[in-house]
Amino acid sequence: MPLSTGSIMNQEQQLLDKLKVFKIQGRDKRGHIILRILAKFFPARDVSVDGVNKYLEEKIFPELEKRSFSVLYVHTDVEKSLNFPGISALRSFHDAIPASVIKNLHAVYFLHPGLQSRLFLATFGRFMFTSGLYGKLRYVSRVDYLWDHVRRNEIDLPEFVYDHDEDLEYRPMMDYGLESDHPRVYGAPSVDYSPSTYSTRCIS
Repeated sequence: MPLSTGSIMNQEQQLLDKLKVFKIQGRDKRGHIILRILAKFFPARDVSVDGVNKYLEEKIFPELEKRSFSVLYVHTDVEKSLNFPGISALRSFHDAIPASVIKNLHAVYFLHPGLQSRLFLATFGRFMFTSGLYGKLRYVSRVDYLWDHVRRNEIDLPEFVYDHDEDLEYRPMMDYGLESDHPRVYGAPSVDYSPSTYSTRCIS
């Protein structure tokens, strides 16, 4: 017998809880609570847009409506085929954020942005994220730089995040957006600025 929509959403919420994709943890240097998002663990193939929005509505947003907060978005190891939800899904997630949550948002710390994500957000981000979220975006290329903004002893980061920082020691051009951090690309990147490219390509 097919599962009901409610049962499917319950399974999706349990999966998001298990993977700890979204977690309210720690504070930044200004005392704002932090919503940590581990993009690598996002189960893009196994959850729906509605399921994610329902999870955020019930489990995350009620805490963020109460006081000022910042977001720590950990972009490390994002790949289109595994954990990237797609451009339309990102827009849907953004549009579902209540105004009462948006007004409390202080900053979004984007850890380990790749070349393509920088280009995409610089080109289309301000048009996609009309709530003012784009203006609160802060790129953080290394974990060491994150501690200038976030209280180090209050945030847990997985080992793979530190491993990526070690890779940056051998590929310093990634810090300047001159080399892609995509795991399958190790030479000079081919940059395509056309909108059609961004509609189908991962922004990792």
